[in-house]
Amino acid sequence: MEYFALYGLFLAKTITVVLVISTLLLVVFSLRLRTRQRKGQIKIENLSKQYRDRQREMQLARLSEAEKAIWHKKQKKQDKKNEAKQVKLLTKSGVDAIARSCLYVLDFIGSMNAVEVSSLREEITSVLSVAKSGDKVLLRLESPGGVVHGYGLAASQLQRLRKKGIQLIITVDKIAASGGYMMACVADQIITAPFAIIGSIGVVAQIPNFNRLLKRNDIDIELHTAGTYKRTLTLFGENSSSGREKFQQELNETHQLFKSFVKCMRPNLDIDAVSTGEHWYGEQALHLGLVDAIGTSDEFLIEQLENHEVISVRFTRPKRWMSCFTDNIILAFDQLFLSYWQYAKKLLYRKNY
Repeated sequence: MEYFALYGLFLAKTITVVLVISTLLLVVFSLRLRTRQRKGQIKIENLSKQYRDRQREMQLARLSEAEKAIWHKKQKKQDKKNEAKQVKLLTKSGVDAIARSCLYVLDFIGSMNAVEVSSLREEITSVLSVAKSGDKVLLRLESPGGVVHGYGLAASQLQRLRKKGIQLIITVDKIAASGGYMMACVADQIITAPFAIIGSIGVVAQIPNFNRLLKRNDIDIELHTAGTYKRTLTLFGENSSSGREKFQQELNETHQLFKSFVKCMRPNLDIDAVSTGEHWYGEQALHLGLVDAIGTSDEFLIEQLENHEVISVRFTRPKRWMSCFTDNIILAFDQLFLSYWQYAKKLLYRKNY
């Protein structure tokens, strides 16, 4: 019995030591992962090369095996000639003399609180560190708008490009409304798809009030402020008419700032006609002067391939494993809901017809 007791004690000590070491390793790994997440990294992709490779694949798909062999031989000879020519030019003129101008491609898919601006500022800083005369930036924008300070900062980040003389083109394939349009109007050129949603130059605020519900249940709420308008409208207190007037005044002032900013960026725009809070589709927006051309981001990119080296710039932060797990669960539920909804629609259609 004494042997088993000693063995049990030894086993307990061993397990304790293993658990302590495992916990320490887990803490160190977690801290390193957090540090890496804070830093993030810039990812660069040569979209011109990707397009050329895809073009070659499509061309080869149309050929027979014998034709492919002949094509590869010719291509090898052509590649050698091009390489020799490139070396001569580099030796004679240097890299800068023969380098093509670049089109840097950024993507911004905005949320309500515009958290994506932290990545945008890193991308713009990276582009500005290497951009030269003749280079351009294309921002593929998609946003329904959101908080004023977030989208105001995003627009200010884009203004950094204009101040440095870098031409900025913004394409809108789906939506650039409210704060999204605040960003778009900074561009030298706005290109939108025919049915993209544009505009909504207005300000909105909606606040629920539970004061009457609390009173019915004999619950009192006390709110103490230093300053007459420190708090204008509240969720739980009784709102006053003076508070509502002040809140509306602040909304009007924000709207006026929004209008002034858009007018400054696009001076030929009839700002009073388009600042009613309405939105328009691409064709209508072109007629009103909110955008400059109709088209998609894909069309514009393909046009630029001939004269520019097209490079994608993207700042990313590694996701935590828990975020990946929850994202996958949400996606699975979305797909499940969509499939059931489509199935229910089919059943309803059969029943009615």
